[in-house]
Amino acid sequence: MKKLKVLHLCHNHPDLHPGGTEIFALDLHRQLKADGGAEGLLVGCVDENHRKQRPGTVFQGIGAHSDEMLMWTGHFDNFYLSQIDLHGIVPELTDLLTTVKPDIVHFHHILMMGVEALFLVRRVLPRAKIVLSLHDYYAICAHDGQMVTTGDRRPCHQASPDACHRCFKGLEPEHFVLRERHIKTHFSVVDRFLSPSNFLRRRFVGWGLSPDRIQVLRNARPEPEIAPHRVIRPGEARNRFAYFGNLNPNKGILVLLEAARLLNQRHPGAFRVDIHGGAPFQSEAFKAELNTALSKVDGIARWHGAYQATEIAGLMRNLDWVVTPSIWWENAPLVIDEAFAQRRPVIASDMGGMAESVSHEVDGLTFRPGDAAALADTMERALVEPALWDDLVSGIKPRRTLEDCAAEHLALYRSLLEPEQQKPAPQKAGPQTRGRARGKTKSEGMVTHVG
Repeated sequence: MKKLKVLHLCHNHPDLHPGGTEIFALDLHRQLKADGGAEGLLVGCVDENHRKQRPGTVFQGIGAHSDEMLMWTGHFDNFYLSQIDLHGIVPELTDLLTTVKPDIVHFHHILMMGVEALFLVRRVLPRAKIVLSLHDYYAICAHDGQMVTTGDRRPCHQASPDACHRCFKGLEPEHFVLRERHIKTHFSVVDRFLSPSNFLRRRFVGWGLSPDRIQVLRNARPEPEIAPHRVIRPGEARNRFAYFGNLNPNKGILVLLEAARLLNQRHPGAFRVDIHGGAPFQSEAFKAELNTALSKVDGIARWHGAYQATEIAGLMRNLDWVVTPSIWWENAPLVIDEAFAQRRPVIASDMGGMAESVSHEVDGLTFRPGDAAALADTMERALVEPALWDDLVSGIKPRRTLEDCAAEHLALYRSLLEPEQQKPAPQKAGPQTRGRARGKTKSEGMVTHVG
């Protein structure tokens, strides 16, 4: 069977920003290559926060892998998810597409690259299939795709021009109408959307995407080194909690620290909370809130800073519980999968993909999102119910492997290409057509946004 060529496009590279989307994109790219069913290239987009622009080309190398590279796309409009530097990006990306000639172009995000790249791929490679993974709600929500209100950080149940205007007083409702039309126009050329959770799929169907175009394919991680459970003495509590992931307001770290403060009032010094993760690109106001919250639980909670994915087993060796206290509609947090792989039960907010991934009182515990008192009550159960931890550990099911995940993606790619195999080869363009292709204008490359 023919080996497929797959071009993976992501909004960063985990060596520079170890977010869940970036990690999964790289894992999938490498696994498809290792399994032998596909070859190709992974391109991570970066801006001045990660790399300086270099003269001569938008492309840069990263690491020792020749099939992984960076693309500098620093002129990006976050509101319209639009690439502004069309004169710089279009020729370079066109050359990349015509050189690699991928069968599949898999967008793992449209951040940094811009939705116009979807139209460019369709024009340059009309027979290639376009796959777009929906890892969050950026297309729906202008507030960094979080679907959380800008003022009091309440979960937003449905976007609308009026609701979005309340979050962004400086923009009229008409701006959000134009934003939605702009994004949906470009989304029209996508052959298949992928969602790692049923919850996120329902959100995008409610937003207006056809259910037939969105397929649920859950993420996975490579088989890790497994850390043995911590040995405790008879009568000793499973009292070590941990948080993993980047720190930002919507990840709920402030909720966890307040819960730790409340729990420490009931059980002074009876537990520990270890916080693993950096706080990149966060505001000074949030950092001040974080430092204040940490000072209130000094001696109980400790922030260890950023970590690498390869360090997970070592970090989990001395902990019992993993807490995911997010206050936004998380899609499919990799940390839950990583915790279950290490056979550690999870305490999670009862919302979004977290509630879909954690079964209450089966393999973990859930609590009311954003409610520090409810989280303190849940953590207290972990301290005072000695049989609870063992019961939950026994409820953790075998995890889905990355090999299975890659095989499912490969099968999807092939299914999209099957109808194309029956079509005759396209006719070669005549001299006049070829001349127009070489002399393309900005408008013939990537479509500018309608705003």
